[in-house]
Amino acid sequence: MGVSRLDVFYRRLLLTKLFIGGWGKPEDLKRIFEFRKLIGDRERCESLVPEDYPVYTNKTEEHSDCLIHDGFFISPLEHLVPGILPQEAVKARFQFIVPKRWQKNRPVCIHLAGTGDHFFWRRRTLMARPMIKEAGMASLLLENPYYILLRSSLKNVSDLFVMGGALILESTVLLRWLHGQGYWPLGMTGISMGGYMASLAVTNWPKPIPLVPCLSWSTASSVFTTGVLSKAVNWSELEKQYAINSVYEEEIINLLEYCGADSFKMGQDLGRNMDPIEHLLGVSGGDRASVDRFSKAGGEAEAGHGLLFGGGPGGGGAGDRLDHLLSSVNSRGASLDSLPRGLHANDTLHRKKTDSAKCSRPSLHRESISFMKGVMDECTHMANFSVPVDTSLIIVVQAKEDAYIPRTGVLSLQEIWPGCEVRYLNGGHISAYLFKQNVFR
Repeated sequence: MGVSRLDVFYRRLLLTKLFIGGWGKPEDLKRIFEFRKLIGDRERCESLVPEDYPVYTNKTEEHSDCLIHDGFFISPLEHLVPGILPQEAVKARFQFIVPKRWQKNRPVCIHLAGTGDHFFWRRRTLMARPMIKEAGMASLLLENPYYILLRSSLKNVSDLFVMGGALILESTVLLRWLHGQGYWPLGMTGISMGGYMASLAVTNWPKPIPLVPCLSWSTASSVFTTGVLSKAVNWSELEKQYAINSVYEEEIINLLEYCGADSFKMGQDLGRNMDPIEHLLGVSGGDRASVDRFSKAGGEAEAGHGLLFGGGPGGGGAGDRLDHLLSSVNSRGASLDSLPRGLHANDTLHRKKTDSAKCSRPSLHRESISFMKGVMDECTHMANFSVPVDTSLIIVVQAKEDAYIPRTGVLSLQEIWPGCEVRYLNGGHISAYLFKQNVFR
């Protein structure tokens, strides 16, 4: 199946760059990987969020067909991994849209936001209000953590993983709150990234629950390495950081535990998988050669429990390591200021030459893409999370020619979640989003 030309054309119109800040702090990635091991196991997570976790509503608007309640609560991620969220995202915000007259029971669907879906207007207008009219169903719209008072373009690769962890826990809070308020049945949905995040949330819910992920698939790795969004990734900055900071290659890569059938498999298949998008985007032969060869990283490592809460493997924090460094320098009777001025200049020149050599090695581009696939699969691959309790309640809606969500070369959701149903729409990602909202509802 080819890819949608509309998807390719639309991507070319957007100038936004992804991950302009790079990979994120290595210590943050280590904490996230450790937390992923916990959040990926549903049984271990049952007590993470208390049944009576406090949720507040602070505003209500009355409309002809519904009541719209605004609410908030503190994201549980702030308690479990302190400081990993931006300060603006610590308070989770939602909008609860309830029909004035229920038709049958009191059903509620939680909608998670897609890329660029700021605040609530789009989901409220295209999904929630029509669903009240068509099915008498209430909707709860949860704001994405990084979309609260912030631009939607994620600054660091690690931000995507933090967002996923936050939304899993925040969805659990809301599902328990709705259940406690007597609403039933409960379900989850989302479009594009929203569908993917809704899928993650359902893997952590300990009861059967309907799920309708639209225009999403089994992992985010292909989105950023072979899909049209890969052209929006700031590879120059990622490559520079990967080359200069050896911790990514020597430590982080050894923490990647995902070992499914498609783990680092893209290296063998990438050439033929990328042909349609290469042809439409005009990728040069040199660029293709650089992405056609992937290096495989292996090895496993146990991250210390202290990483989850910000300490180092030995339990000491950054302050302890700094004190140790300063004391060792003083004990040798030398300091940076006491070194001859010429040594400072020579050292700086040597570092620049070394960094330049590292950044110009021929294999750097393929190594960076391979590392991207590895970290994305570690934190976003559905096979790294628990299987939903009842997969027969899942209906996946996919676009046949989706250039944003490549399905070639990665495990399918039917393989990971046996029993789920997949329905395909003609066309690509953009045309489905623009013209198939009624199908999604």
